Amino acid sequence: MELKIEKRDWLFFLLCLIAGVIAEEAFFRDEIGISYFIFIAVFYTIFYWRFRSFSFSHQRVGYLILISIWLLAAGYYMNDTILFYALNILVIPSLVIFHLALITSPKKMEWNKLFFILYTTLKLAHGVRYAGIFIRHIAKKINRGNNSKHNNVLKKVLIGVAIAVPFLFVVLNLLMSADAQFERLLSNIPNLFNFQTEYFFRIIIILIYTLGFFGFMQVLLQKKVQIVQKEGTYKLPQMDGVVTLTVLLLLDLVYLLFVVVQFKYFFSGTLGDGFTYAEYARRGFFELLFVTLINLTVTMGVINFTKSVLGKLKTTIRFALSLLVLSSGVLLISAFMRMSMYEDAYGFTFTRVLVTSFMIFLMVIFAYTLLKIWLDRLSLFHFYFITSLIYYAGMNVINFDQIVVDRNIERYETTGKIDIHYLNSFSSTGVLGLIELYEKNPDVPGLEALLKQRKAEREYLNPDTWQSHNLMRDKAYKRLGKLELN
Repeated sequence: MELKIEKRDWLFFLLCLIAGVIAEEAFFRDEIGISYFIFIAVFYTIFYWRFRSFSFSHQRVGYLILISIWLLAAGYYMNDTILFYALNILVIPSLVIFHLALITSPKKMEWNKLFFILYTTLKLAHGVRYAGIFIRHIAKKINRGNNSKHNNVLKKVLIGVAIAVPFLFVVLNLLMSADAQFERLLSNIPNLFNFQTEYFFRIIIILIYTLGFFGFMQVLLQKKVQIVQKEGTYKLPQMDGVVTLTVLLLLDLVYLLFVVVQFKYFFSGTLGDGFTYAEYARRGFFELLFVTLINLTVTMGVINFTKSVLGKLKTTIRFALSLLVLSSGVLLISAFMRMSMYEDAYGFTFTRVLVTSFMIFLMVIFAYTLLKIWLDRLSLFHFYFITSLIYYAGMNVINFDQIVVDRNIERYETTGKIDIHYLNSFSSTGVLGLIELYEKNPDVPGLEALLKQRKAEREYLNPDTWQSHNLMRDKAYKRLGKLELN
């Protein structure tokens, strides 16, 4: 493959190099904070400049993904949640790749099919290939500028260096033994090499980012590089209707027996004999996992693999599948009640609040799945993807840590119980909550001593670099500085 690099391509490569430098500064210099938002701003500015004359497709869902990317990137500055900090390192790049492939794909391509994942993967592979060809193209240009005489001189110099290395090793050791000052001089050389090694690795990282951005977006510009899905080339295997109905009826029977036998146990608001709150909540959580696996897996499987079933048998399967979803909803409500009892008894943590929100999200998923059972024109993947994206982006925008803090303070005002060590440990928002609690109730046991310790360590909340600047950490740093303790 022979490349034709025009002037605008070289300008674009230079812009990708700038993006590569910013990426290395944003992600590898210090803890990520506002730097992610700045990188996304620069990256998309370069992208839209390069594709300024491109006709984009799938723009409605594209804007939704783009807004989500900006919100997730802003979360590194606005909030201080450890879980989302780790997850978004993978989620944001995945969404960016998906978004770029989506809006540059053919208008007739259905993005809500599994085939689109193959399309995006191949675009990435073509981008890597393009970057490799571009490197070879640069190497050829460099070789053309060097004559063979200079190359031969360089080879001879390298051979001479290789021959001299063993002699230098012996001579240097003898001289270092003879003169302590000379030994001290040479001992500082490794520090110089370490300094150079750091910059070497930084350059490598910058080049990887640069070539990745350049290759992927150059491939996206090439409309001729497309994958065409031919109708009728592949069909999903179909399940027998009678076999499917038998499996569903057996599952429904298990659900009905479970719900009927333990209905009072679910909704009485009391514990069964021999159970602690911890066991009660844990059992509810595993039932939630069971519901998720059974309902989503079986329902999606039946919908996708029984399309050829018609008539009364199909209607019966739909009734059986609906009963499965409704029974799963009952179990989900039970798990939600158990988690609420556990929170009332032992307080609120980030994990418990997150699980509670996830159960609400699943109720929405189940409700749509029930509609899909009876309406063939609906798309499960389309709804699941959009709903999951909105839910995940919403969790990043809504400060979950603040919810945990507020609920625990409310619980303290009601019961007089609070775990100050947990609030101190999980984020800067927890520290801010403890300061507010101290200003209202300074007599909380151990709180003053804990805040004294945090105030002594407040320097750790103040970042030394611009990359790690975070709104919550900055607020906690300032509030600790103004806090007056006895």
